[in-house]
Amino acid sequence: MHAASGSRLGASHPKVEASTDLRLVAPAAAVWLTAAVTVGVSPGWVTGVVAVSLVAGGVLLAAGRNGARTGRRSAGTGRRNACTEQEQEQEQEQEQGQGQGREAARPGSWPWVSVAAVLLCVGAAAASAGLHGADLRRGPVPALAAQFANVTAEVEITSDPRLTRPRINGDHVAPTALLFDAEVTRVTQADGTVLATRTPVLVIVDARSRRGSPGKAGGRSPWLSLLPSTRLRVAARVVPALSDGDDIAAVLRVRGSAPPEVVGEPSGPQRLAGRLREGLRKATDGLDADARALLPGLVVGDTSRVTPELDDAFRATDLTHLLAVSGGNLVIILALFIGPPGLAQRVERRGLAPRLGVPLRATALLGGALTLAFVIVCRPDPSVLRAAACGSISLLAIATGRRRSLIPALAAAVLLLVLYDPWLSRSYGFLLSVLATAALLTLAPRWSTALQRRRVPPRLAEALAAAAAAQALCAPVVALLSARVSLVAVPCNLLAEFAVTPATVLGFATLATASPAIPVAEALAWSASWPARWIAGIARTGAAQPGGGVDWPGSWTGALLLALVTVAVVAVGRRLLRHPVLSAVCAVLFLLVVVQPPPLTRVITGWPPPGWRFAMCDVGQGDATVLAVGDGSAVVVDAGPDPVLVDRCLSTLGVTRIPLVVLTHFHADHVAGLPGVLHGRSVGAIETTGFEEPLEQAEFVRREAAARHIPMTRAVAGERRRAGSLDWRVLWPPPDPAPPPDGPNDASVALLVRSAGLRLLLLGDLEPPAQQALSRSPVVAELDGVDVLKVAHHGSAYQDPELIRRVAPRLALISVGGDNPYGHPAPSTVAALRAGGAVVLRTDEDGDLAVTGAGEGLSVARH
Repeated sequence: MHAASGSRLGASHPKVEASTDLRLVAPAAAVWLTAAVTVGVSPGWVTGVVAVSLVAGGVLLAAGRNGARTGRRSAGTGRRNACTEQEQEQEQEQEQGQGQGREAARPGSWPWVSVAAVLLCVGAAAASAGLHGADLRRGPVPALAAQFANVTAEVEITSDPRLTRPRINGDHVAPTALLFDAEVTRVTQADGTVLATRTPVLVIVDARSRRGSPGKAGGRSPWLSLLPSTRLRVAARVVPALSDGDDIAAVLRVRGSAPPEVVGEPSGPQRLAGRLREGLRKATDGLDADARALLPGLVVGDTSRVTPELDDAFRATDLTHLLAVSGGNLVIILALFIGPPGLAQRVERRGLAPRLGVPLRATALLGGALTLAFVIVCRPDPSVLRAAACGSISLLAIATGRRRSLIPALAAAVLLLVLYDPWLSRSYGFLLSVLATAALLTLAPRWSTALQRRRVPPRLAEALAAAAAAQALCAPVVALLSARVSLVAVPCNLLAEFAVTPATVLGFATLATASPAIPVAEALAWSASWPARWIAGIARTGAAQPGGGVDWPGSWTGALLLALVTVAVVAVGRRLLRHPVLSAVCAVLFLLVVVQPPPLTRVITGWPPPGWRFAMCDVGQGDATVLAVGDGSAVVVDAGPDPVLVDRCLSTLGVTRIPLVVLTHFHADHVAGLPGVLHGRSVGAIETTGFEEPLEQAEFVRREAAARHIPMTRAVAGERRRAGSLDWRVLWPPPDPAPPPDGPNDASVALLVRSAGLRLLLLGDLEPPAQQALSRSPVVAELDGVDVLKVAHHGSAYQDPELIRRVAPRLALISVGGDNPYGHPAPSTVAALRAGGAVVLRTDEDGDLAVTGAGEGLSVARH
């Protein structure tokens, strides 16, 4: 006890702790499993489970009571037969010293009572799940959904409105939708029949058809400003839920483009919470993009400003828990107020409360009020309630100083929350939250002690153990969801942790002062922006590492396999810690695997090949090609649909400087990855076509360029440029095309490139009309017999045979995604290219491609 205290005098407040009390773990697990199985099933099954559980539990409970009586009689006889008073005292001390209650000391009673408790909890969970499932089946909404009926409904909002992520669907971005959870309270059918109900639904609003732009300040959609508890009247089509496992009865797709029709104002607490949240948004308006997006997320879970690029970075580094309200937020705020809770009942207690002269009981009441305010401001939905419960558990851990009480507290929180909302039993977020909390309560203290025994500084040991323990338990579930394992999660979480507390404290201070004193709030927000930018930088840097993650089977089998691998890694790691030199060598090797410096990678993998001239990145169904200039510089033509994929490709190629980015046209599969091209690289200019359609994608490119102060130019036929040994000529589009192009594809920028004797023709997505016009242009003579052809439009069937015969490439490269719904590349196009003597390679089968040499020495490497 004294040796473990870290002081030669021992602990100032030593405590004797017994073994961990696990009696509540089995009931909590039974409630969780029962709710997951029975929620949404037929009433007959639920009734059967409830009846069997209650009967069996009652029988066992009665048997337990009989066992208890027998135990008491046996104990009394044993005491009467004790030879001396000393033996009786020893028996009593042994009974009390093990930290067990009298009931646990009766060998005949506790097993029966424990099993009975589990069965009764199973019955309670089944009953709660059955009642919640019945909410989805009752009323007129399910029947209307089966008919895809058009109705006028009154709904009460139960969550914050949120925007879906923009999805790339071929050459365009799928419409952004606005979603919110609600309860239907009244339905008016087409024949005028009015029906009252109380049914949970999901409301979907087409964000494109709403007045204003949801993603831009100053054009914020009025739908995004709606508060929970607001009552609306909407004209909608009722459709079935996406799956039977959803906790909604139907989906309401709002028709028309009118603003929301409010028929009932939100409640007073929600209006107050809305003002506080809006004040936080206003106070952060003047910050840079990352801080403006992150601070509301860190403080109240408002992620409406988080860009898809930043969200992807947080996902790649397993930092997404920072963008959701967590128990850690509550712990930080309460610790600031009451100080370390372990000192709360001592004279030397700390925090703001004793400095302000607040008595101990008043401090407890104010702490409860802070918790309640936290729940209201961050919305009382299940995730916030879970966060408050987990935060309270952490406080209990510090306050009692007894690890024996932590697991029962966690089990009790799980039991009560699942009984309150059985749908949590199917929530991966709830599972991750419980696993992370369990890791902090069980594995982290042991690992921290082990690290400190090996002379790791205490605070560093605690932070490292917490990050590693949480990752060890949560990684299998994360891999199940994302089909990927992050290798940088632990270091990124460790580095970000140092900035979480100041960002959270200053963020809540901004929230509190925004309404009464906006200048003070803006100053606090500016201070909070520094740690927020640090967190964003950690996420972006970790996500940009070439070896930052590995693909993993996204199934329960894959999750189990990862759990076994984690156990093996932990076992090997314990042995490695005994050998500092070997540990250092392994750490260096791990760093090299993650960072993958280009010189070392080239030696080991042969990628990129020495002297490469042209590379085609495998970015799925899209285009992204790279023209080498030399010494880490390259011209990038198109950016593909995914920022992460193109960023990773450029990193493996060692590209750090880009004198010019050419975007052949504004289709999403060519420009949506632009943030990945610009990330961490020096870019001289962006050149685009003059045909700015689709308009939203053209605006996206302009916003990205303006945010980084990159000039934009327009490409026209006849333009010539040079960079190092690379020179190129723009072949298409003409300055003033007549007639105008049929669409963005025929307005693509086409380039003829020369690189030290190598001739390349890049056709963008040109279709037969533009290809035929190009064949009739004065430059057609320069197209005879090129070395490499970037086949137009992902090898679609819409090609001009005459142009293919005229060009007669030796090597034809097709950028295409596997199993795409368009049938690219078309067999006829591939056959025509091969008939002309070309070697045809495609990214969906061959991966990244790099061309080296020229003439007879022309070759291509795959990666």
